[in-house]
Amino acid sequence: MPLKKHPKKMHIARRGVIYSLILCGVILLLGGVGFWLLDPGVHTIADGLWLAFTTAATVGYGDMVPSTHASRMFAVIVVLLGLAVLSLATASLAAIFVEKDVEEGEELQIEHQLMREIRHLREEVQSLRLEIQREKSGQP
Repeated sequence: MPLKKHPKKMHIARRGVIYSLILCGVILLLGGVGFWLLDPGVHTIADGLWLAFTTAATVGYGDMVPSTHASRMFAVIVVLLGLAVLSLATASLAAIFVEKDVEEGEELQIEHQLMREIRHLREEVQSLRLEIQREKSGQP
């Protein structure tokens, strides 16, 4: 008989990844719009989104950089938020894989323990049956 999985835990973990990715998207969108509004070197929202992504991911290709003090301060906020949320999304995703491996290993170990217990109980029942039959037949 297979052991029951933990669908509620997996659902919560998957939902956490989804929420983290949505939060990443919101931060990047707001960062792109913020750079577009604050930096005169950012001419389109697409450029602002690219700058927000490279800033949040701390890649910094150098093709676009914040050029005003306001956009540089905004970049610090985007970096801090981006690192936090990207780390959260990565950790949530890793937790799903680790939890799955741990649960499968634990379930296998529990299954082996249960099978040993069942074998032991069967042997004990068998020996008790033989003892009862000997007593009924009057054998020592």
